[in-house]
Amino acid sequence: MQNEPTAQQLKDIKIIAKFTEVWCVGQQHSGQQPVAAYPELQPLTLCPDCAAFLDYAVKKRLNCPLEAEKPTCRRCRIHCYAPQQRALVKQIMAWSGRKMIMRGRLDYLWHYFF
Repeated sequence: MQNEPTAQQLKDIKIIAKFTEVWCVGQQHSGQQPVAAYPELQPLTLCPDCAAFLDYAVKKRLNCPLEAEKPTCRRCRIHCYAPQQRALVKQIMAWSGRKMIMRGRLDYLWHYFF
């Protein structure tokens, strides 16, 4: 990462990384490898497609123009994700969210809805 992320950015990045990891494992993607680009997310292993998505999501989060009054991406007035990536993040968040409810991880969902 180019600059040191703020505490809120790091929290958001860890959340999207966890949702992406749950998605990648649950969808039984193959070719899982450690994601070396983000040492603060270790140990994190993803398939190449999920790693590329996570890289995209992290870059978008770090370059958010609304940093001062940042709403959740879902409620944001500016949609900086490309349409295909936006559809994918909705799918990942919905699917992984259900899995996390079954695991008892409601803290991640609190962030998503509020």
